[in-house]
Amino acid sequence: MVERRKPIWVADAIEKVMAWKRRGNVEWISIDECDGRFLAKPLTADHDVPPFDRSPYDGFAIRSQDTVHASRENPIVFEVVDEIGAGQVSTKHLQAFQAIRIMTGADIPMGADSVIMLELVKEEKKENKQTITIKRKVKHGENISFQGEDAKKGDILIEAGTVINPGVKALLATFGYHQVPVSKKPIIGVIATGSELLKVNEPLEPGKIRNSNGYMIESQIFRAGAVSRKFENCADDVESLLEAVKLAMKECDIIITTGGVSVGDFDHLPEIYKQIGANVLFNKIAMRPGSVTTVATKEGKLFYGLSGNPSACYVGFELFVRPIVRYWMHSDKPHLRKASAILKADFPKPNPFNRFVRSKLEYENGQVFVQPVGLDKSNVVTSVAWADCLMVLPGGTRGYKTGDFLDILLLEDQIGSGEPWKEERKSSK
Repeated sequence: MVERRKPIWVADAIEKVMAWKRRGNVEWISIDECDGRFLAKPLTADHDVPPFDRSPYDGFAIRSQDTVHASRENPIVFEVVDEIGAGQVSTKHLQAFQAIRIMTGADIPMGADSVIMLELVKEEKKENKQTITIKRKVKHGENISFQGEDAKKGDILIEAGTVINPGVKALLATFGYHQVPVSKKPIIGVIATGSELLKVNEPLEPGKIRNSNGYMIESQIFRAGAVSRKFENCADDVESLLEAVKLAMKECDIIITTGGVSVGDFDHLPEIYKQIGANVLFNKIAMRPGSVTTVATKEGKLFYGLSGNPSACYVGFELFVRPIVRYWMHSDKPHLRKASAILKADFPKPNPFNRFVRSKLEYENGQVFVQPVGLDKSNVVTSVAWADCLMVLPGGTRGYKTGDFLDILLLEDQIGSGEPWKEERKSSK
């Protein structure tokens, strides 16, 4: 007898999953190796930036009050009494109508309250005496980067859970983080099920398809910030699948299976959950695609049974797996970012359940437009490759027309590709 499943709303499914969220451990790594990792602790300023009043330009430090009457018709002459470069400090205390030549980044000397840029003065040297002529009024504080204007000591500059990009890395260096606290990456086991699946290098056969979901999920895991561990494809029999799941439980923090979550004679994951004693949180969601998405728990670990259809599998990961990974990585904003856009093409299909449509953004005349890409079917893979967002169509709606405003979820590539990918994809036999 076919098992009857009661669907739950997407928001309820997310809530049930996030009830099992937890923070990952913290590890300290060299600043040379921290690119693309997630900060596990907030980055706090331990000193003011700049740490002293400094010059942002090459020029001359002066007293602004000495330029009150300066003009083209009334040029004012200043005596240059010193010269300081970046990293140097002048011992002079400026007096009336004196100037100190100053380089970019140098400490503002005593008595000075402004800097006039090099190209705005006329320099002369007579009888071993150097002077500059100024023909304009200079304001108090002009061309000075004041102590603490960029950051104050004690300010939290970067929140935990932030991806370390070049700007964040610059701040880490600024505040002396030669060792950086990052989130230890969760290991996510990936088990593709189905006797119809071929390896990527195998020729097509009648009734067979290549295993695209496994590679797609690994890429999504990498993009989310975690490490994937691939297990051998399990044919549609309970014994091999149970063996793979038990091994993954020992080696991984989270387990994802693709396919095998429906209620057909060859869909064995419901039986697997029973045999390992897992608690099924839900096994059907009122959504398209991915209604058969299933999540269970065992000994604090989450088991995701994602659809074998590529688009449904993809959406299921982004909605239910990614937030768990990002929270693990110490983010307080783990979900996909929401925005709004104008529909550029009619979407007449009715939506009895919440629908997440693979879509593409366009920008015209300062406005953001969105339209579906490819076929809106759960078994389609091309739309996943072309999409940069998901259109969110609430359940109970009867279609949308060009010009309607819609909510969208942004699909972000927050971590670049590169050699670490080769190191982090591990296989277990």
